[in-house]
Amino acid sequence: MSTTEIPRRDRAAGQKSRGRFREWWNNLSRPQQWAVLVPVVVLIYFLPVLNPPLLTTEPYTNFPIAMVHAAELAMVAIGLNVVVGQAGLLDLGYVGFFAVGAYVAALLTSKDSMLHKLPYLATLPLAMVVTALAGVLLGLPTLRLRGDYLAIVTLGFGEIVRLLATLVPELNGQVGFQGVGHPPGTRANGNPIFTASDGVPWYWLVVTLIIVLLLFVGNLERSRVGRAWVAIREDEDAAEIMGVPTFKFKLWAFAIGAAIGGLSGALVAGQTGFMNNQNFSVSFSVLYLAAVILGGSGNKVGVMVGAFIVSYIPDRFTNLSDRKYLIFGLFLVVLMIFRPQGLLGARQRLLARGRQAYQRLIGRGEQISRDSSVSAEVGESS
Repeated sequence: MSTTEIPRRDRAAGQKSRGRFREWWNNLSRPQQWAVLVPVVVLIYFLPVLNPPLLTTEPYTNFPIAMVHAAELAMVAIGLNVVVGQAGLLDLGYVGFFAVGAYVAALLTSKDSMLHKLPYLATLPLAMVVTALAGVLLGLPTLRLRGDYLAIVTLGFGEIVRLLATLVPELNGQVGFQGVGHPPGTRANGNPIFTASDGVPWYWLVVTLIIVLLLFVGNLERSRVGRAWVAIREDEDAAEIMGVPTFKFKLWAFAIGAAIGGLSGALVAGQTGFMNNQNFSVSFSVLYLAAVILGGSGNKVGVMVGAFIVSYIPDRFTNLSDRKYLIFGLFLVVLMIFRPQGLLGARQRLLARGRQAYQRLIGRGEQISRDSSVSAEVGESS
């Protein structure tokens, strides 16, 4: 037996096991699927409270705070996955939408701003609306570009937002905004429930919003919009020829992805209680994109797993100082070598069904040709 046969057999066995799991999952009724999902969701909710010994980041990093960071990055990854994973648009300036949402929350809730007029919870939908409009304004002149050209334009957008935060006096530059608002509520002792030092309430809030977003994005994927995104991602020219209004659906992807990014930015601003121009460098955009690629572009659950890994490893190995990024980088290289599609690649159901329909069509054509040849032979013999 050659040494190359073992990895191939391992990969085949892994694909077979994943296929069996998907088949088992698809055979379950919707109530049965919920019966499986509900305990998993409850376990995820109580992770900061349970603080499992194998997952804990203490004593180097507070574990509930580390889980908040992971949940916030998971929300960012869900939004970027709409743009990159679903519609196939390479966005290197996604941190710009994150920054817009964060500044909306800071400007409207911080006492350092002249506009602090709204309660914090009211700024969350407002941040989504403003960033969606920013996505539309960016997409209108740029979404006719493709590939590297679009990536360069979006990269420029992210840098423009950061520079504006530095140059516009009302945005306070490096000084930033202190005392950004938080959700209401007090404990029995009179202290607020939501504080920067207590990650559990923030984690529960972010996870709840992630569940709502997953339901929304999942319904979109199964709709005409999701099918159009898949068609654009696989072959934009073919989709255009088949009558798909590609520009409109790409604009939808930009607006929806931007809105989710703005929501995550507003949540981070509220959780940390502080926001300035140092939180929006290009490296953050690369980190967000790494989470999507690592987890599996196009797969909602996969990008959340990737976001957890990207956020968890630096928090887990804080005691190793700069070596933690070396460990993270090595992990990424090894994973991309052996699993280039990410930990949980997209299942491509639409493409699989298309191939099945094509094979059935070819099979029917062959059967018709056989029947016609048989009938011709019978006619000749008679």
